[in-house]
Amino acid sequence: MILAPSANEVLSSKGRSFYWARHFLGSRHAERATRLYAFCRYLDDLADESSSPHEARSKIEAAREDVQRGESADASLSDGLSLARECGISKEPILELINGIASDLGEVRIADVDELIRYCYRVAGTVGLMMCRVLDVSSPAAYPYAVDLGIAMQLTNICRDVLEDGAMGRRYLPCTLVGDLSAQELINPSSAVCAKIASGVLELLRLSEDYYRSGEEGLSYLPLRARGAILIASRVYRGIGLDLISRKGDCWSRRAMVSSAQKAIITVSALTSLVLKGSREGSFWSATCAHRSELHIALAGLEIAP
Repeated sequence: MILAPSANEVLSSKGRSFYWARHFLGSRHAERATRLYAFCRYLDDLADESSSPHEARSKIEAAREDVQRGESADASLSDGLSLARECGISKEPILELINGIASDLGEVRIADVDELIRYCYRVAGTVGLMMCRVLDVSSPAAYPYAVDLGIAMQLTNICRDVLEDGAMGRRYLPCTLVGDLSAQELINPSSAVCAKIASGVLELLRLSEDYYRSGEEGLSYLPLRARGAILIASRVYRGIGLDLISRKGDCWSRRAMVSSAQKAIITVSALTSLVLKGSREGSFWSATCAHRSELHIALAGLEIAP
């Protein structure tokens, strides 16, 4: 058996925004959500932390086989598969997540926004679907909103991590927004390239707002206590993008972040403004609007179910 760090250790060190929001969940859901994060992060790190693309491919394919088989000698995979059985998570979203992670191997140059949205679905929308099961959500009506919140957060990640991704040979900013820039041009951008990058970042952050809004419109499908926790996670993560917007898309002078003090302010603001007053587009207490199908045009042909 290959030993692994505790799920709580993984979340506290690598997922600080989610670690903050987790405290607002009940104990059972918090424990499950922590295990899910550790499982998904472990899979993601197979691509990012391997010594070579060949080693990464080998590990990812081994993980895929373990998921198909439903068991593993690796502690992190074994616990994730155990969680899937406990919560009724099917193999499909896990395998789709693995497909997204595998697509990161080698040079990445996203062609257009639709391709980017499909990628975001695979590596983050699928996690939203799995989180539905973790939080005991059974209504299929909730699934599109969970996908949208995952997509929104991944768009934020991409805008924050332009330089880090460039260093790994990855350009997620679509060619249709920034031109066919190489990964190297992202690392040491000229002034003209900086302007392109900033423009592309701001455009993706504007797009992410549509997905954040949709994700929050689905809060009423969650158990009551979980609504507040997911709302806080959404608003804290969105705060990273707002930091970038305040700097006009500058993602190279410093890493965008939300401080602990800002998290506290966002938490209080979120719980008072949306929970007590409600939302103009949707409600914290009950679903008041249908999912906007145009947000999933790029996902045509993909099965949206946990």
